[in-house]
Amino acid sequence: MTPDPTALPPAPAPAGAIAPDDLPPWPQHDHTERAALDRVLAQGQWWRAAGTENEDFEREFAAYNGAPYALAVTNGTAALELALRLHGIGRGDEVVVPAFTFISTSLAVQNVGATPVPADVDPATWCLTADAVRAALTPATRAIIPVHMAGHLVDMGSLADLAAEHGLAIVQDAAHAQGAVWDGTPVGAFPTVACYSFQNGKLMTAGEGGALTLPDEKTYEQAYLMHTCGRPRGDLTYQHMTAGSNYRVSEFTAAILRAQLARLAEHTRIREQRAAQLDELLADVPGVRVQARDPRLEVDPHYMYLLALDPAAGRAARDTLVEELTAAGVPACVNFPPVYRTRSFQAGPVPSTPAPELARRCAVSEDLGEHGLWIHHRVLLARPHVVERVAEVIAALVARVGPGAATR
Repeated sequence: MTPDPTALPPAPAPAGAIAPDDLPPWPQHDHTERAALDRVLAQGQWWRAAGTENEDFEREFAAYNGAPYALAVTNGTAALELALRLHGIGRGDEVVVPAFTFISTSLAVQNVGATPVPADVDPATWCLTADAVRAALTPATRAIIPVHMAGHLVDMGSLADLAAEHGLAIVQDAAHAQGAVWDGTPVGAFPTVACYSFQNGKLMTAGEGGALTLPDEKTYEQAYLMHTCGRPRGDLTYQHMTAGSNYRVSEFTAAILRAQLARLAEHTRIREQRAAQLDELLADVPGVRVQARDPRLEVDPHYMYLLALDPAAGRAARDTLVEELTAAGVPACVNFPPVYRTRSFQAGPVPSTPAPELARRCAVSEDLGEHGLWIHHRVLLARPHVVERVAEVIAALVARVGPGAATR
């Protein structure tokens, strides 16, 4: 086989590669989680109808996010589906979603029988914008799902104005954004339903799990009914008052989430500091772009650390960078592809906009799918000198695989 003259040789481990003990483990746990599990065992009631852990967690989680109510559910995808059903979204309806997001955002729309319509994201913050939503509207549009990407909140004020103008519902995908605050408003205080994930990689986790925060008692009570097969509290005669499903979580899950929530504020404080440090260290690295921060964002909980290579580097350079970062002890993975490029999306209802037009309309999402990557947020819980070494490893590997590297 003829060797490729432009191929890069295998990389030696960069100087200062990150040792496994340099980074904190994930998920994090201590005696608090063990005590929580023991508490449920001693309680003797392991499901929410008879125990107290779910209700205590929901009250604490709602307060943390500035919301009147919260409801624990099985996972973030289920939370999105339940929120859409609360708004009556179904067959024949269209829902605008970001093209740059995890597939659950669009999959939840498909799962209720509606059609997800992708819209592009801001070239700096990589979050959905009102202008992009406006370009995607059709007469069938019923709702918008803004995704608070990597913990950075969407400008909810501009979206709320657009939604009011067109009579649209808003469901926040806050899977990454527990505890985020925008211009004095916590994520759960916006007058919409917001959906959260507690999957194993999220900022607080029970392995799996999810939640909704809800803006008023009526919406909460309807969500409660729908998440427990339509049965009201204390029902002994099988009164199924509404359509729904079983989205309940066990008392064990709720107890673990209470322990996780108790350390989230301190973790967020540390991640804010380390992310600012990493931003500064990478600011002058040629060919690297990091997620920008809107000055109105007061608290960013930093689910992962997002960056992208210069498009001139090409997708292969991004893929190589992820492989070599991982080999050097820096936990990294590639960005999401645009949702419309996945088989899952293509298997759903046919969107009104053809795929080539979607790609043209969603140029930023195309770029991020080809050239973007994540650094795991446990890096942002490491000590400052470790974060400095992480930046050095990134800079060294980008210099090796980035634009023009093959000719250097």
